[in-house]
Amino acid sequence: MSEAPQEPVRLSREGAVGVLTLNRPDKRNALDLGMRTAIAAAVRALEADAAIRAIVITGGDSVFAAGADLNLLVDKGAQDVAAIDLGQYWAPLANARKPVVAAVSGFALGAGCELALMCDFIVADASARLGQPELAVGIMPGAGGTQRLVRSVGKQVASLMLMTAEPLTGERAFQLGLVAELAPEGQSLARALELARKAARMPPKAIEATKRVLRQGADLPLDAALALENREFLLLFDTDDKTEGMRAFLDKRKPQFNGR
Repeated sequence: MSEAPQEPVRLSREGAVGVLTLNRPDKRNALDLGMRTAIAAAVRALEADAAIRAIVITGGDSVFAAGADLNLLVDKGAQDVAAIDLGQYWAPLANARKPVVAAVSGFALGAGCELALMCDFIVADASARLGQPELAVGIMPGAGGTQRLVRSVGKQVASLMLMTAEPLTGERAFQLGLVAELAPEGQSLARALELARKAARMPPKAIEATKRVLRQGADLPLDAALALENREFLLLFDTDDKTEGMRAFLDKRKPQFNGR
């Protein structure tokens, strides 16, 4: 009897944190359409689960994701790739309302690096290698690997990474601000879970408002971005969670946020 096909992603729960594990180890988690479809479905499921308040994405101890599966692309022309509409698979993650943390060990290259960059922040360890080597196979990044990268590390480093296909070590990525925290080797997932649990305890409406301001304000002139921030700030004063959070602080107790 043949074995059941391997699921491209695995979902598990750590309290209020949903863990999405990329699960194609024989291909170093190369992102084919099956895996992209599964990632989108998993993120949608975690977003819809009221018991889940934060999400961690990991690839395991030795690799995050080594890039796109080139078998998907090698024989296709521009119209063929456009028809696949690769962006549809990333939309649920890029637009997620809940905090999303990438836990990166080993290679996060090409589409794998773009996947990590779509998360709210990245926790990596010293084994991590983050890069965008698409030029080495005759193309360029197409899912944020130029634009999210340049906004994280600046033009000089982004140009170096893109034009030489040289990845950054976890330590260098942390020094440059591409990675939010550098964990001890082998501990990226444990630290990402610890931070995700902290985020999961925050009031959901304030989390959503903060994500909106960070996402929308980054490309606005400062005055417009400050106006956006102030609007979201004021709206939170009409939430139950604001009253509970401030009252709990004054009463020297832990708040019990209900998301309203």
